[in-house]
Amino acid sequence: MGKRVMSNPRVVIVGAGFGGLSAAKALAGSAFDVTVIDQHNYHLFQPLLYQVATAGLSPAEIASPIRGILARAQNVNVMLGKVSGVDVERREVLVEGRRVPFDHLIVATGAQHAYFGHGEWAAFAPGLKTIDDATYIRRRILLAFEKAETETDPQERARLLNFVIVGGGPTGVEMAGAIAELANRALAEDFRSIDPRQARIILVEAAPRLLTPFDPSLSEAAKTSLEQLGVEVRLGSAVTALDPEGVSMGADRIEAGTVIWGAGVMASPAGQWLGAETDRAGRVRVTPDLTIPGLPDIFVIGDTAALNNANGNPLPGVAPVAKQQGNYAAALLIARREGKTVAPFRYRDFGSLATIGRKRAVIQMGRFKLTGFFAWLLWCVAHIYYLIGFRNRFVVAISWLWNYVTFQRATRLITGMSGSRVEELPLPADEKLRGAA
Repeated sequence: MGKRVMSNPRVVIVGAGFGGLSAAKALAGSAFDVTVIDQHNYHLFQPLLYQVATAGLSPAEIASPIRGILARAQNVNVMLGKVSGVDVERREVLVEGRRVPFDHLIVATGAQHAYFGHGEWAAFAPGLKTIDDATYIRRRILLAFEKAETETDPQERARLLNFVIVGGGPTGVEMAGAIAELANRALAEDFRSIDPRQARIILVEAAPRLLTPFDPSLSEAAKTSLEQLGVEVRLGSAVTALDPEGVSMGADRIEAGTVIWGAGVMASPAGQWLGAETDRAGRVRVTPDLTIPGLPDIFVIGDTAALNNANGNPLPGVAPVAKQQGNYAAALLIARREGKTVAPFRYRDFGSLATIGRKRAVIQMGRFKLTGFFAWLLWCVAHIYYLIGFRNRFVVAISWLWNYVTFQRATRLITGMSGSRVEELPLPADEKLRGAA
């Protein structure tokens, strides 16, 4: 059988995150030939990455192969490759030396870490955006305890057991709570020379409160829950320096073996590819129908797009926004094909959720606010529901049940030691000198 001749309008979707995948699924079976391009062969459920980083889940439990997800969509093709640019005039996407033509383009390339002009900090404070990031951070955390077990210098042992999380948003709050529970419960009986419960987990936030998009009462509830877990919360503390030995906040200094970055994100370089106007975070300013002004066939969605809600506030960089925008872009393309019109995009906000460890969470849905155990149950149900595939939902549910009953983390594996990131724990300057002597 020969290859199918592509005669329908060509839609290229760059990125298979929440936005891109939603658009592709909505266009399945339509009168378009769709190509999905991503540098990874899997769709990642990013809200649960922190659980991989803290040994709660394995990577396979929160990721699914893109080809498997779209296997039944006969008009959708998947291409593995890294996009380096877009030729707007020739209507082509540049993918590792190849040119992929399009009639309509949907850019859903997400966001990347932002170090506020200090890119050198990335070497000492990894962020959490990919599976590689998560497994690397897991390795760093577990290695810190292992190295502390055999360290004879009390000061260096204390430094190894200091964990600093920069950023008091959902990622930072969830990561701090998870590391505290890992130290206090899962690892508590595993070591002989150290007591993991003596580890210090410090959450640093420049703003006056945690979870700033949430109601102040929920921010305070999150802070209280973290402190009950033993996390030190430092508000109004902006990081001024980062190095292999720790973190500085003005005159204040924390010696730490592990620093994790969750303080900010910026958009992918899509705005540069398209030559479009962007905001301070690099997000492309789009019209109410999610297209670039003057380019009605190029959509930008998700974390890559800058669009305000009805109140004039920027839409948050969360999965529901990306999913709704992906569905909207697909619906608009189908409507245009049928000669119909579609109202401007309007985000339906179903609320915000953040967990702070075992039996602790905060939820805000409009004026409705919930904290504690029932909020945590609702958080669990919501995240299981939005996972891709029955297997992932089932396995995650079983893993969480096991963790809840036994207080154990099933994936406490230190892997990748022979990989390219072998410098697992940055050494203090004097240690580097001793090693070179």
